[in-house]
Amino acid sequence: MQKLAYKEKPILALALGSGLAAIAGKWRALLSVPFSEIAGLSAPSVPGHKGCMTLAKCAGKSVLLLEGRLHLYEGHSREAIAQPLRLAHFLGARIFFSTNAAGGIDPRLQPGSFMLIRDHIDWTQPAAGKSVSGWFECATESSLYSPRLMSILQQEAERLSIDLLPGNYAAVSGPNYETPAEIRALRSCGADAVGMSTIHEVRAAQELGLECVAISCITNRAAGLDSVAEITHEEVLQTADAASHHLAPLIEACIEEVA
Repeated sequence: MQKLAYKEKPILALALGSGLAAIAGKWRALLSVPFSEIAGLSAPSVPGHKGCMTLAKCAGKSVLLLEGRLHLYEGHSREAIAQPLRLAHFLGARIFFSTNAAGGIDPRLQPGSFMLIRDHIDWTQPAAGKSVSGWFECATESSLYSPRLMSILQQEAERLSIDLLPGNYAAVSGPNYETPAEIRALRSCGADAVGMSTIHEVRAAQELGLECVAISCITNRAAGLDSVAEITHEEVLQTADAASHHLAPLIEACIEEVA
């Protein structure tokens, strides 16, 4: 935490998903610390995740960039996945903006498009251990994603002529991509896109009192839809990198409006 100390508090923490690292290069970095040098964290093992916490300037405001993330399928606990959010909260962030790479299930979500997450479906393993606050509580999750922030993003997307389709994100444990039968099951449950991250971070952020919003970058069509070609991580990274140049202006416009 001491290494991340800086005179300006970040107003917002921004998690950059697979292949979206180029967004960090759009803004001036003030200070960067590898995950491996922060207590409770370790370097990500997944290509496309740099594994740094970086204080940067965006739209004249201080922002904490989470350059990469940890995943359940890497063997990390939910506590470790939540640790960057604890640090963001400690440093002063009051908003959590998550991005991820996802497979499109809704036919309107083609590679290179964006989905605003309005709700999620959790198909990961049942939670074990304590909550972020140290104790367990059965609570509704009807307001994990901020209507205020979603409205700002939709308005700015329209202004920038960026298609941003609201939809439901399904989270699975990974690391394997889903079978066509699993995608059909998810579609019948109301999922519009599927990925392997985000929801545990959002839960932790919400429990800490952060206002949350999330966008999926659609990098491929989900298994069994439109194509029989094998889905590869390289394809995911390439598509996300190309799309990041359109996503960065939208994120910057949102940051400019939220404070």
